[in-house]
Amino acid sequence: MERSSVREIILSEYTFVVAPKSGAHLEKPEDDTMLYDTGLDSLGFSILMARLQESIEWDPFAYAITPFEPQTFGDFVSFYYENQP
Repeated sequence: MERSSVREIILSEYTFVVAPKSGAHLEKPEDDTMLYDTGLDSLGFSILMARLQESIEWDPFAYAITPFEPQTFGDFVSFYYENQP
């Protein structure tokens, strides 16, 4: 899957998870947006991960060799893209 496709799926699922808490003030994250600035809390992150596993049909954390904690939205997208089965 291409990086742009992975990014669009993640953005769609992110919007689904974060929008109800943000209301009309939801801003589309850029690659350099820090995840903690997006309104995504630990529960939201868990929900996002579960939704992504269903929609993308793989869990990059299962394929990663070392533990990873993404700091920015771009890091998160790259992690999914680089750890495809």
